[in-house]
Amino acid sequence: MALLIGASAFFSASEAALFYLRSEDRLRMRSGNRAQQLVDRLLEVPDRVLSAVLFWNLVVNLAYFALASIAGMKLPASLSVFFAAGALLCIIFFSEMLPKSIAVLIAPNLASLVSMPLAVMIRILDPVMPAMRTVNFLSQRMLWPRFKEEAYLEVADLERAIELSTSDAKLIRQEREALRNIVHLSEIRADEWMRPRNQFRTFQSPVSIDQLEGQLTPSGYVLISENNQEEIDSAVNLKTLFDVPQQHLEYHAQPVAHIPWCATVADALEKMQRGDRQVAVIVNEFGDTVGILTLDDILETVFSRSPTRSGRLLNRPAVQELGPGRWRVVGLTSLRRLARYLGFSLPSSKSVTVSGLVHEQLERLPQSGDECEWGPFRILVRDAPQRGHLVVELHLRVSREELE
Repeated sequence: MALLIGASAFFSASEAALFYLRSEDRLRMRSGNRAQQLVDRLLEVPDRVLSAVLFWNLVVNLAYFALASIAGMKLPASLSVFFAAGALLCIIFFSEMLPKSIAVLIAPNLASLVSMPLAVMIRILDPVMPAMRTVNFLSQRMLWPRFKEEAYLEVADLERAIELSTSDAKLIRQEREALRNIVHLSEIRADEWMRPRNQFRTFQSPVSIDQLEGQLTPSGYVLISENNQEEIDSAVNLKTLFDVPQQHLEYHAQPVAHIPWCATVADALEKMQRGDRQVAVIVNEFGDTVGILTLDDILETVFSRSPTRSGRLLNRPAVQELGPGRWRVVGLTSLRRLARYLGFSLPSSKSVTVSGLVHEQLERLPQSGDECEWGPFRILVRDAPQRGHLVVELHLRVSREELE
């Protein structure tokens, strides 16, 4: 019975240790020793692990209570009751409460210790695992025949909840704005929000502090490329270095994530969190780097009252009203944001930014003084520096009543 209590404690502690691991723990184990890598592989199919642990724990507990019953039957009636109660308390405390309490305190270390014997026990059950899943499915259909899976929560549902939220619902104004910005992350494309190529520098390894010329980079990161290539391989977060070395900054670099230009900022954030990355490199359909997106950029988007890329990169408003039907717009401004500011739908375009729209309409590089028409608008290029940012004026040629 003592051996069975130990076996039950092993499975209980294994379950608690494996499923108490955080994503950061799994990420470290992924590049650890053989036992740690095995933990990560086991958790790739959590249902398989949980089914095996519960099965073996049930078998051990049934054997324990069978032996306890046999031993109790051989004792006098006056002692059998106390023996049964003691046996029950022992298995509850020593095989459930105590091992699970210890397991959550040392989950990473314990998980790597139990991974190999647990993998063997799971492998033994693999031939009968399909039958167990079938029995589980049939029992669910018999007990809850009308049980329906909950519908997936759409972004529109979150937006509706935010609009209906009030102070009575314990959501103050700043929290509602932050929630709204989080929802908008799923609508903003990565190429809309990235820092364009001309907004950052890359450094060839090895990198010394003298190459920064005494100034912090615009993004706050030192972007490093290897083997004399322009593609970014790693980044150093200068703001988190307590002691900045004079030489070999690349020793403190971390790998970057690579995100396609058409992905949303929410997708980029999810991939950065999964890989513990602070910088995402935005690539086009040919695999070339077109910009970067940092974790600081995304956090600023969430916690700013009215986040704009021009405000973040240029410290100026994206759209400025000059008079009735006239607006000054920075080329970095997305057409989606411009439509939200103006309050009416814009003509369709293949471009996502005002700058791209002007290129599309002119079919060449814009110059100061250029004019073009786009639906109900006349676009006048006010500033088109070679190494700066385009600034245009929008003139509405019709009244708002006609648009409606």
